[in-house]
Amino acid sequence: MDLKTLYRTVIMDNYKNPKNKGLVKGDDYHFVHLNNPSCGDDMNVELKVENGVITDIHHDGHGCSICCSSASVMSDTLIGHNVEDALAIINDFYEMVKGEEPKNEEALGEAIAYMGVRDFPARIKCATLSWKAIEEAINEVQDEKK
Repeated sequence: MDLKTLYRTVIMDNYKNPKNKGLVKGDDYHFVHLNNPSCGDDMNVELKVENGVITDIHHDGHGCSICCSSASVMSDTLIGHNVEDALAIINDFYEMVKGEEPKNEEALGEAIAYMGVRDFPARIKCATLSWKAIEEAINEVQDEKK
């Protein structure tokens, strides 16, 4: 199986069987809603951080397979990381989908499957919507600590 086929399989599996889908609406979660009006993608994310470590992420929304599967992969990738490491992974993801070589493929995990998005610039916003939402939630958590 070539890499493109493997990546497509990862994307479609996470689209059909998303991890961490469904909102908890707990008081100790940070909630962010973002949408991409140009294509109709709409995403909600919830983030729970304890002692500087991401302990839980949930997402819910609708959109294309890239948007929805990326939310699943994002949640699975970032749970268990401290917020600083998570922000570095998020930045690495952004750079990768824009065409840069990833700095830490191991930390990206299944998110590496979205490397091919660089060949479709119109789909970059689809792939990054949930990542932008979780980044916003992490920044809110950090602002509260100040």
